[in-house]
Amino acid sequence: MDMQKVIVIGGLAVLAIFLLFGVFARLYRKAGPHEALIVYGLRGTRVIVGGGAVVTPMVETCRGLSLELMSFDVAPKQDLYTKQGVAVTVEAVAQIKVKSDRESILTASEQFLTKAPDEREGLIRLVMEGHLRGIIGQLTVEEIVKQPEMVGDRMRSTCAEDMNKMGLEVISFTIKEVRDKNEYITNMGRPDVARIRRDADVATAEADRDTAIKRAEAARESAIAKAKADQERVLAETLSQAKQAEAQRDLEIKKAEYLESVKRQQAQADKAYEIQANVMQQQVRAEEVTIHQVEKEHEVKVLEAEIQRRERELMATVLKQAEFERKKIETLAEAEKTRLVMEAEGRASAIRTQGEAEAEIIFKKGEAEARAMNVKAEAYQEFNQAAIVDKLIGSMPEVVRALAAPLANVDKITVISTGGDAAGLNKVTGDITKMAAQIPALFETLSGMPLNDLFAKVRTIGEKAPKPDDKSKGVGA
Repeated sequence: MDMQKVIVIGGLAVLAIFLLFGVFARLYRKAGPHEALIVYGLRGTRVIVGGGAVVTPMVETCRGLSLELMSFDVAPKQDLYTKQGVAVTVEAVAQIKVKSDRESILTASEQFLTKAPDEREGLIRLVMEGHLRGIIGQLTVEEIVKQPEMVGDRMRSTCAEDMNKMGLEVISFTIKEVRDKNEYITNMGRPDVARIRRDADVATAEADRDTAIKRAEAARESAIAKAKADQERVLAETLSQAKQAEAQRDLEIKKAEYLESVKRQQAQADKAYEIQANVMQQQVRAEEVTIHQVEKEHEVKVLEAEIQRRERELMATVLKQAEFERKKIETLAEAEKTRLVMEAEGRASAIRTQGEAEAEIIFKKGEAEARAMNVKAEAYQEFNQAAIVDKLIGSMPEVVRALAAPLANVDKITVISTGGDAAGLNKVTGDITKMAAQIPALFETLSGMPLNDLFAKVRTIGEKAPKPDDKSKGVGA
């Protein structure tokens, strides 16, 4: 039982503590950085900025006052008259806030704490419009339009005292627009516009003039530089062409000298090669002779060795008949030697005889051909008109055969006769006859000699050939 009481008492104590904390939290009021807390009651009026305080119920009350920036338009509905008497309409924007010191906050709370934001802005706008009317009446239109910053500075300095009385301060005042119904502002800028346009035209003309002068100077300098460059280029090209011509001349000279040297060395090499070839050929012939002599000597040595072998064999096998056999062997050896010598001489004589026979045959053949040509020439001289006619007529079949050769390639011929003398196959044979009749003209065209002149030089049948004169006889002899 005691333990339960302790727990109940502890829970009630905790609950009471939470309740006390909740009541204290409800009684504690905090002020943010954008507002001021005004506490008034039994302990008088207190201003709380950026902190908090306990407000005792029933004896104290608190209200919040905004310290944020207030922005609103200042645009009087009635026209404002300038120092010149010109009616203008001015629209501006004002930035106002409550000052952060305690006295200003108390002053602002006395005047605006019970008013709505619209009512508060209306009161401030009336004060600002009144001051703006007074400042516009002291300035000209040109000053208002051209020096808006000066108007804002005057507004801030003029409104500062009245704003301080309300606990406020003017952060900025900016004119948005200034206009009038009589186009004064529009016409005000026309002289400046004309002057500026005139100055711009003059500046443009001067710039065009300077540009034209500069262009002319640049063109002149460019022409001079171009002419100079062309002269230098022509001079350089001339020098280059001269150098190229000299280089080409030197190159041609070098080529000619090189070709001459090459040809000379080639000729020397060809001559040396020919000489060396002749030397080598002579050496080869000498070697062949030497080899032939060595072969002969070797054959003799082999023969002598064979004789000696036979002598030893005979001496070994037939000792008793040695003398007889010796003589026999000597006789055989002498006979063999004689036979070999005779065979060698016979071969040499045969080779020599064959060469002489071949040379004689070549000589006889040439002589026979020469005689045949002489006989043929004499026979041609003996040709008379009948022989030439025979030759020509004998060659006619060959010519006609050659003319008719294309007809052999024709597979089929269709003859259409239209009547008349030359009709049918007679037309074909007639054409071939006409072609054959053109052979003498063809011969004259190819040989360049008319047949009449040829026949005039040919002897008639029975006419003897002229006898050669003494001079021709001497030459023939």
